[in-house]
Amino acid sequence: MDWLSAMFIADSPIQTVMVLSVICALGLALGKVKVMGVSLGVAFVFFVGILAGHWGLQVDARCLAYAETFGLVLFVYMLGLSVGPNFFGSLRHEGLPLNLWSMGVIALGTLMAVALVPLTGVSLPDMVGLLCGATTNTPALGAAQQALQHTGIAAGTLALGTAVTYPIGVVGVIVAMILLRRFVATPRDLEVPKKADTDQTYIGEYEIVNPALDGKKVCDFARTTHEHFIISRIWRGTEVIVPMADTQLKIGDKMLVITTKQEHDALELLFGKEMGRDWNVGKIDWNHIDNQMASRSVVLTRRVLNGKHLGELQLRSTYGVNVSRVLRGDMKLLATDSLRLQYGDHIVVVGTPKALDNVEKFIGNAVQTLNEPNMGSIFLGIILGLALGTIPVTIPGMTVPVRLGVAGGPIVMGIIVGALGPKAHFISYTTRSASLILRKLGLSLYLACLGLDAGKEFFHTLIRPEGLMWIGVGALLTLVPVLIVGTLMLRLHKFDFGTVCGILCGSMANPMALSYADDTTQGDTPSVSYAAVYPLGMFVRVIVAQILIMLFLM
Repeated sequence: MDWLSAMFIADSPIQTVMVLSVICALGLALGKVKVMGVSLGVAFVFFVGILAGHWGLQVDARCLAYAETFGLVLFVYMLGLSVGPNFFGSLRHEGLPLNLWSMGVIALGTLMAVALVPLTGVSLPDMVGLLCGATTNTPALGAAQQALQHTGIAAGTLALGTAVTYPIGVVGVIVAMILLRRFVATPRDLEVPKKADTDQTYIGEYEIVNPALDGKKVCDFARTTHEHFIISRIWRGTEVIVPMADTQLKIGDKMLVITTKQEHDALELLFGKEMGRDWNVGKIDWNHIDNQMASRSVVLTRRVLNGKHLGELQLRSTYGVNVSRVLRGDMKLLATDSLRLQYGDHIVVVGTPKALDNVEKFIGNAVQTLNEPNMGSIFLGIILGLALGTIPVTIPGMTVPVRLGVAGGPIVMGIIVGALGPKAHFISYTTRSASLILRKLGLSLYLACLGLDAGKEFFHTLIRPEGLMWIGVGALLTLVPVLIVGTLMLRLHKFDFGTVCGILCGSMANPMALSYADDTTQGDTPSVSYAAVYPLGMFVRVIVAQILIMLFLM
């Protein structure tokens, strides 16, 4: 039986992998079990880890620290990368309200912690530890420990308080969301909000009857109007023309034009007449609407073109083709010269079959490469995120600088890369399936390590005189702010239920509860709102932890 002992008992890299794999496999399996219609999902890995640690399963401390850090970094970076493309747009529209509600959760929890110090007799450093655990915020714990160590005061019980209340923080937010869903949320709150219209284009067929356009060049006409449009092709009798800049328009020309939904009425006034056929509904065979021209969707896979403006490619003058639209995920974008292209864009090109073949070679169209995640850019992003997390930020009046840490740095960098990567010619394209797998892998590793480490002292602390009181305090610090603020948001109908869950999980720095919210709600609103509030919320909690320690030292 030595081989069995080597796998599960003797400290070794193999033993670490085996123990963590068993915890993850068992936790993910049990997480699918529903009790009264509720399942914990990946969060169950954490509780299996606690039991494993309590039963004496241990792994090498360095291996455990590595796996925990790597799992957390991988999860938060991939989360930031996935929400990055829409992050700044959502931040401009509703980011401020999201963060204000998040600050409400943080402020209420902090005030409660300070008020409970004289009521319970718990010292302020221990209360900070309970608050860090109740809000599942290990970076704040680290900042508080550093603040105490800076003054030469031991911080042992502070970390113990975090270990005791951390499980309460994990399950408390999940319980709060269940209660809000059952007793506060209305059917309207549970509806998935309609996404903004992803088709930004309108296709219309126009006949030129305006005499002012007779004999006018396309380029001259385009310069005299503020409307944005692309003329895909011109039908002149039996002739089909791919319009160039110097193509002259004539009375009676029929044109297939791609514009925006807001501007198609204005174009009808300019051209004179819109034909009756609706080109925006139903399935249209674009390759057979006439006999001379074809339409083809070509995928941008040539890396050197990533981040370039469409006008820089000179496709019309070089290849004699027109680009009508650009498809980016679910978005349909008007192909203006100023549009910045991204790796993986589907570019809809109109021209002769031979010209389309030449354009295809130029743009790439290596579709099979899109099935492979760009792992090199993922690791480079992680490196940059960790570097960002170590940068000290000095706050006036504080003796110890604060840092974003291993959780804050990577998620901020993921958001930056996802949103601004193409502008820097940084290829961050990752398939959706690969993103989901890496996120779940990272979170499972993190929870397994966290539970295994906390399980060693968890049940022993419970039987201590102050153990039950600490658990009660942790439950109050977790449940009360979340329930109060969540109820206010739902009663005031500020956001849908998924967005409320994301705000609450982000304000409590709780990726486990976020995973539960994602599993039990439709759409991606929990992840989007979580990413919107998490960076600022986490940073504020780190500062608050140090301020409270400074109050203790005064």
